[in-house]
Amino acid sequence: MIIVLKPDTTEKQREHVLDYIKDFGLKAHVSEGAYRTVIGLIGDESVLQSVPLEALPGVESVMPILKPFKLASREFHAEDKIVFARGVPIGGPHVAIMAGPCAVETREYLDVIARAVKAAGAAILRGGAFKPRSSPYSFQGLGEEGLKMLRETGDALDMPVVTEVMDTRQVDTVARYADILQVGARNMQNFDLLREVGKAGKPVLLKRGLSATIEEFLLSAEYILSEGNPNVILCERGIRTFENSTRNTFDVSAVPNIQSECHLPVVVDPSHAAGRRDLVVPLARAGIAAGAAGVLVDVHCEPEKAKCDGPQALLPPAFADMVRELGLIANVVGRSIVRGPVQDSKSRSVPKHPTRAPKPAE
Repeated sequence: MIIVLKPDTTEKQREHVLDYIKDFGLKAHVSEGAYRTVIGLIGDESVLQSVPLEALPGVESVMPILKPFKLASREFHAEDKIVFARGVPIGGPHVAIMAGPCAVETREYLDVIARAVKAAGAAILRGGAFKPRSSPYSFQGLGEEGLKMLRETGDALDMPVVTEVMDTRQVDTVARYADILQVGARNMQNFDLLREVGKAGKPVLLKRGLSATIEEFLLSAEYILSEGNPNVILCERGIRTFENSTRNTFDVSAVPNIQSECHLPVVVDPSHAAGRRDLVVPLARAGIAAGAAGVLVDVHCEPEKAKCDGPQALLPPAFADMVRELGLIANVVGRSIVRGPVQDSKSRSVPKHPTRAPKPAE
């Protein structure tokens, strides 16, 4: 259920509505839109069946939310969400490039790769310090030492950093170093972890599970949102199908599909979708053409020596070429690549992005 307030509702009236809702044991989530303020109700709404909420001062209308994912739905929040990480916007008219090594291996490698992706146009540095691997004998990451390297490199280059957190016990540690907390595909339905990152106060990048439907994906985002954290970035990274020529099957339709139902920004990870270097650039192009708010890409200066996912990592020159191409595609669909912090670094929303390029001036 959502309560829509009148445009001229006073702060005192709004607080009265919120207090009234809480008296019934419900959570209230406030969404400040460009034209209206909407209050979403979470909990057992049956207690309000006979309560005339429309009679409260300042209330314009009361409507049910039909989607099972309430806070993620466009019924609750019609405008596109922009998530900011240290001033870098993800969503709305912006396309954010997140790039770096799949895993932080050495300080030297990280420095060379980070400088290369920054120069090419990446705004956010990625790198794994804790690595979930299929085999327990594979490289598992450097842990907190890797986090320290990532933070120091990000600070030196003025780049926010995104890295994965795998366990509830790691949330506080990772949050001390990272600007965006990544929840990987294998943990998409680790609901305890989702609640903890929701409480951490940092933007969260949530990857789609290996076999998750769109509804399951958005319900996982709902766990984070329900803890009071509105700054969630969704990531399509391929799903498991019968096809075995690629690591996963990149579901490009997920981008507009999610955007039609949900206000959160959607980025794509062509590296983990394909698992093959030769497919990363074409899939990245497809993602931006479909409306993605950014791409997450593995880059390595010596991929043959990488301890993790070398076959899918782009070399820096190829990455630079890709960024130039993505910039052209972004412009065609009415967006532009963001290369660093912008002046308005508050987390805010904008009207839903255009689905086609604006008409040229006469």
